[in-house]
Amino acid sequence: MARFQSVRVKVSWTTFLTLAHFTYLLVGATIFQILEREAESKNRIHFQLEKLNFLANYTCLDGPALEEFVQVILEAWEKGVNPSGNSTNPSNWDFSSSFFFAGTVVTTIGYGNLSPSTVSGQVFCVFYALCGIPLNLAFLKQLGKCLTIHLGRLERGMVSVVPHKQTVEALAVSLFFITGSLLFLVIPPLLFSYVEGWTFGEGFYFTFITLSTIGFGDYVVGTDPGKQYISLYRSLAGIWIIFALAWLALILNMGARIMAHAIGLTHPGFKKQEDDENVPSTKLEDTSKI
Repeated sequence: MARFQSVRVKVSWTTFLTLAHFTYLLVGATIFQILEREAESKNRIHFQLEKLNFLANYTCLDGPALEEFVQVILEAWEKGVNPSGNSTNPSNWDFSSSFFFAGTVVTTIGYGNLSPSTVSGQVFCVFYALCGIPLNLAFLKQLGKCLTIHLGRLERGMVSVVPHKQTVEALAVSLFFITGSLLFLVIPPLLFSYVEGWTFGEGFYFTFITLSTIGFGDYVVGTDPGKQYISLYRSLAGIWIIFALAWLALILNMGARIMAHAIGLTHPGFKKQEDDENVPSTKLEDTSKI
């Protein structure tokens, strides 16, 4: 009877995760459609009107010629060349920009606004990513361990002041979260807003989309041809991404543990099923040692 009950709980847990995952996707798709579809239609109509006005003002051009010119602009944008300005625009492949691009490769952010256009660059990018992504994961894991050690030292230091262990753990995690939020989620958007001319909301949006490795590419630092950036601007942004990712990974790991603990308290069967799943792997390890 116990075996049948365990199987039933396991199926229930799998079903729960499946339903939750796809329900989350369906809800997200519905909300995005509601929020963005009307704006897209307005933008399409506006663009078509702008083309008609342009043709009316410049009668020497016809529709096909304008479409050909638009295609040239799109090709330039796809190859990482900003069509606005002139040939004196800053290079997308100076050392600072190349360092920033290398960081987006190994962190799998991939904004999409810039990519290698030569065959040799594309081949190198493939092998560079194959070696760089595991190296970056190992580095972030080790950096996360270092942060965990410092968090433990902070907890031990606070225990001498506040004897209650659970209170100390909550205070230490809160302090770690608040400090990291200021360093990686609050101050950087302020700096980006000042340098790039964005609003704070746009800066925070770029920060989160970057650190979550979504990387849409609609907002990217150091790409405005009308601004003069310091030479190390994008390199410093790349370094910020690396350390912020380590902090965010640790925060997400803590959040996952808290969620698992909460689910275990409210649904003990899920916790039991997780423990049962870990038993075979433990037995296999013991057998291998023998």
